[in-house]
Amino acid sequence: MPRRLSRPVVAAIDASKIFGIRAGGRSGHRFTGVWPVVVDGRVFARSWTLTFGGWYRTLLDDPLCTLQIGERQVRVRAVRPRGTAILDAIEDAYAAKYTTAASRKYVRGFRIPRRRAATMEFQPRS
Repeated sequence: MPRRLSRPVVAAIDASKIFGIRAGGRSGHRFTGVWPVVVDGRVFARSWTLTFGGWYRTLLDDPLCTLQIGERQVRVRAVRPRGTAILDAIEDAYAAKYTTAASRKYVRGFRIPRRRAATMEFQPRS
Protein backbone atom coordinates (compact mmCIF):
# COMPACT_ATOMS: atom_id res chain seq x y z
CA MET A 1 0.00 0.00 0.00
CA PRO A 2 1.47 3.39 -0.99
CA ARG A 3 2.17 5.92 1.73
CA ARG A 4 -0.26 8.84 1.69
CA LEU A 5 -0.02 12.55 2.32
CA SER A 6 -2.28 13.95 5.03
CA ARG A 7 -5.94 14.50 4.17
CA PRO A 8 -5.75 18.31 4.54
CA VAL A 9 -2.75 18.47 2.16
CA VAL A 10 -4.47 16.18 -0.37
CA ALA A 11 -7.68 18.24 -0.14
CA ALA A 12 -5.76 21.47 -0.75
CA ILE A 13 -4.00 19.95 -3.76
CA ASP A 14 -7.25 18.55 -5.12
CA ALA A 15 -8.89 21.99 -4.85
CA SER A 16 -5.96 23.67 -6.61
CA LYS A 17 -5.44 23.75 -10.38
CA ILE A 18 -1.68 24.22 -9.96
CA PHE A 19 1.01 23.74 -7.34
CA GLY A 20 4.69 24.48 -7.22
CA ILE A 21 7.34 21.79 -7.18
CA ARG A 22 10.98 22.30 -6.30
CA ALA A 23 12.66 19.15 -7.53
CA GLY A 24 15.65 17.51 -5.92
CA GLY A 25 16.53 17.76 -2.27
CA ARG A 26 20.11 18.85 -2.95
CA SER A 27 19.58 21.03 -6.02
CA GLY A 28 19.04 24.74 -6.30
CA HIS A 29 15.95 24.02 -8.41
CA ARG A 30 13.28 26.73 -8.34
CA PHE A 31 9.55 26.15 -7.89
CA THR A 32 7.88 25.23 -11.17
CA GLY A 33 4.11 25.29 -11.70
CA VAL A 34 2.66 21.82 -12.28
CA TRP A 35 -0.88 20.52 -12.77
CA PRO A 36 -1.69 18.00 -10.01
CA VAL A 37 -4.44 15.40 -9.83
CA VAL A 38 -5.67 13.24 -6.96
CA VAL A 39 -6.70 9.61 -7.49
CA ASP A 40 -7.91 7.57 -4.50
CA GLY A 41 -6.28 9.99 -2.07
CA ARG A 42 -2.93 9.82 -3.89
CA VAL A 43 -1.27 12.85 -5.54
CA PHE A 44 0.17 12.68 -9.07
CA ALA A 45 1.58 14.97 -11.75
CA ARG A 46 2.80 14.51 -15.31
CA SER A 47 5.59 16.35 -17.04
CA TRP A 48 4.79 18.11 -20.30
CA THR A 49 8.25 18.96 -21.66
CA LEU A 50 10.55 16.29 -20.17
CA THR A 51 13.50 18.68 -20.56
CA PHE A 52 16.94 18.01 -19.15
CA GLY A 53 17.17 19.88 -15.85
CA GLY A 54 13.38 20.05 -15.54
CA TRP A 55 11.49 18.82 -12.52
CA TYR A 56 10.75 15.31 -13.85
CA ARG A 57 14.27 14.47 -14.94
CA THR A 58 15.69 15.96 -11.75
CA LEU A 59 13.42 13.68 -9.70
CA LEU A 60 14.68 10.60 -11.55
CA ASP A 61 18.13 11.29 -10.06
CA ASP A 62 17.04 12.75 -6.72
CA PRO A 63 13.44 11.93 -5.70
CA LEU A 64 13.30 14.34 -2.76
CA CYS A 65 11.31 17.48 -3.49
CA THR A 66 9.10 20.16 -1.99
CA LEU A 67 5.54 20.96 -3.01
CA GLN A 68 4.13 24.46 -2.58
CA ILE A 69 0.38 24.65 -2.17
CA GLY A 70 -0.59 28.27 -1.61
CA GLU A 71 1.67 29.48 1.18
CA ARG A 72 2.31 25.97 2.52
CA GLN A 73 5.40 23.92 1.65
CA VAL A 74 5.41 20.14 2.06
CA ARG A 75 8.55 18.00 1.77
CA VAL A 76 7.83 14.82 -0.20
CA ARG A 77 9.40 11.96 -2.12
CA ALA A 78 8.57 11.31 -5.78
CA VAL A 79 7.83 7.74 -6.84
CA ARG A 80 7.03 6.45 -10.32
CA PRO A 81 3.62 4.73 -10.27
CA ARG A 82 3.29 1.29 -11.81
CA GLY A 83 0.41 -0.34 -13.55
CA THR A 84 -1.93 0.44 -16.39
CA ALA A 85 -4.99 0.87 -14.17
CA ILE A 86 -3.52 3.73 -12.12
CA LEU A 87 -2.11 5.45 -15.22
CA ASP A 88 -5.55 5.23 -16.86
CA ALA A 89 -7.18 6.62 -13.72
CA ILE A 90 -4.71 9.53 -13.73
CA GLU A 91 -5.69 10.35 -17.33
CA ASP A 92 -9.36 10.28 -16.36
CA ALA A 93 -8.61 12.58 -13.40
CA TYR A 94 -6.87 15.08 -15.69
CA ALA A 95 -9.86 15.05 -18.07
CA ALA A 96 -12.30 15.60 -15.18
CA LYS A 97 -10.32 18.37 -13.47
CA TYR A 98 -9.02 20.41 -16.40
CA THR A 99 -12.08 21.08 -18.57
CA THR A 100 -11.50 24.49 -20.14
CA ALA A 101 -11.06 24.82 -23.89
CA ALA A 102 -7.46 25.97 -23.36
CA SER A 103 -6.58 22.93 -21.24
CA ARG A 104 -7.95 20.31 -23.67
CA LYS A 105 -4.71 20.28 -25.67
CA TYR A 106 -2.75 19.42 -22.54
CA VAL A 107 -5.21 16.79 -21.30
CA ARG A 108 -4.97 15.06 -24.70
CA GLY A 109 -1.19 15.47 -24.73
CA PHE A 110 -0.84 13.84 -21.31
CA ARG A 111 -2.17 10.62 -22.87
CA ILE A 112 0.73 10.10 -25.30
CA PRO A 113 3.15 7.36 -24.23
CA ARG A 114 6.21 9.51 -23.43
CA ARG A 115 4.21 11.83 -21.17
CA ARG A 116 2.22 8.96 -19.67
CA ALA A 117 5.56 7.41 -18.71
CA ALA A 118 6.59 10.74 -17.12
CA THR A 119 4.15 10.45 -14.21
CA MET A 120 5.20 10.94 -10.60
CA GLU A 121 3.39 10.23 -7.36
CA PHE A 122 4.19 12.34 -4.33
CA GLN A 123 4.40 10.58 -0.96
CA PRO A 124 5.52 11.66 2.51
CA ARG A 125 9.24 11.46 3.13
CA SER A 126 10.30 8.58 5.38
